[in-house]
Amino acid sequence: MASIFTRLFGSRNQRLLRTYGKVVDKINAFEDAMQSLSDEQLRQKTDEFRERVQQGTTLDEMLPEAFAAVRESARRSLGLRHFDVQ
Repeated sequence: MASIFTRLFGSRNQRLLRTYGKVVDKINAFEDAMQSLSDEQLRQKTDEFRERVQQGTTLDEMLPEAFAAVRESARRSLGLRHFDVQ
């Protein structure tokens, strides 16, 4: 009986990967915007994130944009872009 539900809804891992894949898509949507920022503008994102948290934005709501900013910072400083795993 469990195999019927697994076939219909997927295994727990498959469901989690679908959820994470949606977050990865949101992160990737910010990539071009982050690349177009100057180094100073990218640094100012930290202050912007702090202000948004103080105004009541949840960390989960900011996660994709914040991760995109960190990924862009790493790309600039290390010369490497982390790859997407899906």
